Amino acid sequence: MIEDGKRKYFRLFRDELERIAVRPVRLMEVCGTHTMAIGRAGLRQVLPPQISLVSGPGCPVCVTADADIDSFLGLAKERRVTVATFGDMMRVPGNEGSLADFRAAGADIRVVYSPLEALELARSNPGQEIVFLGIGFETSAPGTAQAIIRAGREGLKNFSVYNLHKTVPQALQVLLDDPGQALDAFILPGHVSAIIGEAPYRFMPEKYGVGGAIAGFEPTDILAAIARLVKDINSGCPRITNLYGQVVRPGGNTAAQQILAETFEPCDADWRGLGMIPGSGLKLRPRYAGFDAALKFGVSRAPAKVRAGCRCGEVLKGILRPVACPLFGRTCTPEHPVGPCMVSSEGTCAAYYLYEGGKAHAS
Repeated sequence: MIEDGKRKYFRLFRDELERIAVRPVRLMEVCGTHTMAIGRAGLRQVLPPQISLVSGPGCPVCVTADADIDSFLGLAKERRVTVATFGDMMRVPGNEGSLADFRAAGADIRVVYSPLEALELARSNPGQEIVFLGIGFETSAPGTAQAIIRAGREGLKNFSVYNLHKTVPQALQVLLDDPGQALDAFILPGHVSAIIGEAPYRFMPEKYGVGGAIAGFEPTDILAAIARLVKDINSGCPRITNLYGQVVRPGGNTAAQQILAETFEPCDADWRGLGMIPGSGLKLRPRYAGFDAALKFGVSRAPAKVRAGCRCGEVLKGILRPVACPLFGRTCTPEHPVGPCMVSSEGTCAAYYLYEGGKAHAS
């Protein structure tokens, strides 16, 4: 909910939106943290009816394709390795269970809070293979890159990464190329933008006539972004605006960009709901190929097998509200998720369930 000290600014933004919302607009937030913040503050409920907010593919756990989930689950189940992962991945279901299920059955799976913690596991256990599950966007990829660089310098042979990192701008282009989307503008992710800066988004107004606003995560930050976007739409002058200047520099974080460029190169990546997107993945450069767990352990990608009934792909594209999924809140809940959008801390379905009437809808 909105803190008392911020209610005045909240009301000012809300009143301004009532005044400037002269026609229907459809805005997409493409950051899972924004989705959670919007739900927690109840912003959708107070916006003028002309302004529609839809959630996009802003959760890296959620956009991980079923084939990739089943592939790393196979590694955890069948190989004598220790899998180190962020907590969000533990209960993400594959077709034969989850990491939590496999740990309960005896697999060695550790929850870590950074890639460097996984690296320390490798240092402390020289006789055991440690595989870090590298899932994330540009925000977390530099940490993975740093761990790989350090492992190379230290000559650690028992550390590797099962790498599924992805980059956001290419996914936005796929959404804009879809004639069924009809998106008027984007609320752009603050954390990702802190790494990549403003330039990677400029294709949006230049090629598609669609603008975006980089926003922080307070309710007033998000409302300010919405107001900016509506004004730009009204004026017919789409642009990329940085409203998170205290964190996001125009050129981004050049040190992080250099680490990424040293360690990774672009590759095609499979996104849940969006399919295979050229150049949207990050693979290890040849000099670091020894730290690629898929190569090291000969893991072949599992056949594509979509979980029956799960409609997370449509949710991630913004074409289905979570409450419209027949599984939502019934057979699919945060305690017993059918798809990743319900289990992730940045998942759209989890946000709707927790903050936007999902429990009442399901009852």
